[in-house]
Amino acid sequence: MERTPGRVLVIVPTYNERENLPLITRRLREALPDVHLLVADDNSPDGTGRIADELAEADDHVHVLHRTSKQGLGAAYIAGFRWGLAEGYDVLVEMDADGSHQPEELHKLLDAVTDGADLSIGSRWVPGGRTVNWPFSRELLSRGANTYVRLVLGIPVRDATAGFRAYRAATLEKIGLDDVESQGYCFQVDLTLRTVRQGLRVTEIPITFVERTVGSSKMSRKIIFEAFWRIAVWGVTGFGDRFRPRR
Repeated sequence: MERTPGRVLVIVPTYNERENLPLITRRLREALPDVHLLVADDNSPDGTGRIADELAEADDHVHVLHRTSKQGLGAAYIAGFRWGLAEGYDVLVEMDADGSHQPEELHKLLDAVTDGADLSIGSRWVPGGRTVNWPFSRELLSRGANTYVRLVLGIPVRDATAGFRAYRAATLEKIGLDDVESQGYCFQVDLTLRTVRQGLRVTEIPITFVERTVGSSKMSRKIIFEAFWRIAVWGVTGFGDRFRPRR
């Protein structure tokens, strides 16, 4: 018997993912037929938004959120979270459109939420987690960044930059979304820090991360610099302490 933590919405931000979106949608729908998908498209010039509309027209479990311009990963997820919370979903999931996150592994994250996690993270860096076709430079950057996060912020999470994760709706409501401005790597760290500082339960689940084979990565030096700079500032200023529950 399939276990479920309630109504689940998977949020997939897109920008120029027309080749990847139909495949990842089909894989998700086949893996977990009851789960809903929200495509948050940043006005992709390659027509990804139009393809998303066609998928939604053919499947009532697929929804589309059209945004006016490319505003970044964090802003896309915040918009998706707000949409999902307003629609009454119980669990909101982050997942990439490029196939790097395996829809067939999503059930493991949802099982962790069913078992009591407030946030479950699909982790590359816990025992059993791994990457496929990642260049050594990317692995070194990711491992180094996560070590940096643990040392500077003191949060006991091995893969705080991971982008495959499932939040309880109550978790997002508790940590607050109104003042989140970070993007990319830093966005994931920001929400992880807020969750940990609230005393909520974070569980890491080993996953296989597969490097995209179609399209280009959205990672940039600007995103990397923003992450390292913001995390340093957070460490010095005690940014995360503001999210601790008041006694």
